Amino acid sequence: MGFQSGKILFLSSLKRFFTAVFLACIAPINSAHAAGGALPPLIYDIGICLFAATLVGVVAIRCRLPSIAAFLIAGILVGPIGFQLITNPKNIETISEFGFILLLFIIGLEIDIRKIASSGKMIVISGILQYPLTVLLGMLVVNGAILVGLEHLFTGQYDALYFGIFLAGSSTLLVIKLFQERYELGTGSGRLALGILVFQDIWAIVVLVLQPTFHSPKLVPALVSFIGMFVLVGISYVLARFVVARAFQWLAKDPQMVFVGAIGWCFTIVFIGGQLDAAVELLFEMPTSLAVGSGMSSLIAGMTIATLPYAHDISAKVGIVRDFFIVLFFVGLGMGIPEIKDFDVLILAAMIVVFALLSRQLIFMTLFYVTGGDRRLAQISAVRLAQVSEFALVIAYLGGQAGHISETFSSAVIFAFVVTALLTPLLFEHAYRVYAIFAPVMDWLGFKEPSDDEEDESHSADIVLLGFHRVASSLLHEIHAHRPELMKRIMVIDFNVQIHPAIRKMGAAVRYGDLASEQTLRHAGLDSANVIIATVPDEILKGTTNRTLVKMLRQINREAIIISNAEAPLAAKELYDLGADYVYMSRVDTAHALDALIARALEGSLHEYREEQEHSHGKVHERNEVLH
Repeated sequence: MGFQSGKILFLSSLKRFFTAVFLACIAPINSAHAAGGALPPLIYDIGICLFAATLVGVVAIRCRLPSIAAFLIAGILVGPIGFQLITNPKNIETISEFGFILLLFIIGLEIDIRKIASSGKMIVISGILQYPLTVLLGMLVVNGAILVGLEHLFTGQYDALYFGIFLAGSSTLLVIKLFQERYELGTGSGRLALGILVFQDIWAIVVLVLQPTFHSPKLVPALVSFIGMFVLVGISYVLARFVVARAFQWLAKDPQMVFVGAIGWCFTIVFIGGQLDAAVELLFEMPTSLAVGSGMSSLIAGMTIATLPYAHDISAKVGIVRDFFIVLFFVGLGMGIPEIKDFDVLILAAMIVVFALLSRQLIFMTLFYVTGGDRRLAQISAVRLAQVSEFALVIAYLGGQAGHISETFSSAVIFAFVVTALLTPLLFEHAYRVYAIFAPVMDWLGFKEPSDDEEDESHSADIVLLGFHRVASSLLHEIHAHRPELMKRIMVIDFNVQIHPAIRKMGAAVRYGDLASEQTLRHAGLDSANVIIATVPDEILKGTTNRTLVKMLRQINREAIIISNAEAPLAAKELYDLGADYVYMSRVDTAHALDALIARALEGSLHEYREEQEHSHGKVHERNEVLH
């Protein structure tokens, strides 16, 4: 009894301290509203959300934790099971719904259907099959768990289906952010992950459309839901094409109004989607169930705007407040987590985490490999997609509102998301190490590395490009355009087999190989090469560095001319000391080019300089490189 009283006293003191700090921070605002006595309850609650998210966010950044996980933790702290700073269910629901609508609008802005048409076979086939196969795996797991005596964890009619859905998606926000931070979005792994995420988002849209019919899984209600969605898509497209496009021409004159117009468009489509039933009944005097939910409507609004010429400008303007919307939604989700009364929540969360990780190896990696990816690309991409999607949180949120799943299941999904979000940076950091650990297992299972192409065996190459990224792509284009006779002397060593046919088509040889392996470099014949060029910067290289490469290359071939790259002046000096004959720095070369541009601009001859460059090297926008 004494321990319990002490615990209550301690929590009460913490609550008072937390509240006092917050009130001190908002004292100027309260003074401004002295006549009213206090801030309106909703504004106060939103302020509490932002303040808590800031405090937890500071700790998260220091600890290198994902921001979304921090927002969820902030919601738990200020909600009913935390310090109870926000306890009004209506305010919590309002905050979550507002953030939910705008979050899906932002996701819609980032879905470009045109990119899907230009995706390769690996992305298209994997994207089509991955989601339903993973859902099926999840359903089998639940049925297996029931057979072994864990039926008390899955008491709902739709638990197996929802479990599979929760496993099937990866986090677009987390994955894209981490790829961008590491400058790897343009790599093979980055392009594959982005393509799969687009397909997952489309599958999630299908789930959101069908979700209201889960209680009555019949063909007609499902078709009616799709018809309602397609009607809203048609209305949105027509309005966007003939009305909104013209409106944004006027709004573009005032950058602030671009943002206002985008948000106004979002809620216009939300209002139209919610009133489809009333409109049909008014026009045709017949009841229907065509109404589209607010989340799907906002997603459609974003997707239709994404096709406009102003899409990038709109995305940039909305992106300014993107974090605000994300904070509201995820803090609201955190506030909605009920108190943990038993271990079932933790067991369910652990099951979701474990099978999310396993499904990436069993399904994702296998699909990537079977559809043409090499095992390294397949494994690394699968590892980096091993987290629960934010769409799973949206689907769980709506499933809980519809009574499809219990509060325990909804809470477990949030905990699983937090755990996998915390694991994601580690998985990104150590993906190549994971690949190296499991390489012998993959050999045993039959996942073999690509063999060298026979036509390259007889290719006499004395110019070797190590790695193939943007610099190598542009270099190969220049050589092909201006000195095509050199192409038969060039060999590229790179592990991304997806681009090998395009390189061979240009006339160069190409071998699959890991630049971190000395055996690979020796086997490729670098001991007889005349010129060796390390084209990939350290921020992209995995498992090695330019410093290690130059040292290794000089040991393999003492006579070759070695050209490397550096990202800092001191690194350039170190590379020279290790044996490099020339070290280039992309930023310095770019600065030289810009310096020449400034000089010609000041002379008034910039237009002539552009014509000279286009005459010598062709127009930049017409370059047909391997990597675009």
